[in-house]
Amino acid sequence: MAIVVNLDVMLARRKMRLGDLAERVGITPQNLSVLKTGRAKAVRFSTLEKICEALECQPGDLFEYRPGGAPPASAEEEVELEQA
Repeated sequence: MAIVVNLDVMLARRKMRLGDLAERVGITPQNLSVLKTGRAKAVRFSTLEKICEALECQPGDLFEYRPGGAPPASAEEEVELEQA
């Protein structure tokens, strides 16, 4: 898929665990994991708003368009690249 979810990157940047985010957003860790792994078919705007509020980010920080469905980098790679 050409839409890549960078939720793991934002969690790493904020030093937050998936379970903590799920609690703040009010959804199950399992449902948040489905989004994080890119298996979600849709995201409600209300859920996206709560995620952005909890992570203090913009929707564009969480999603990325990669033509051809290029494989995403891991959270550790993204953070390392940014710090370099």
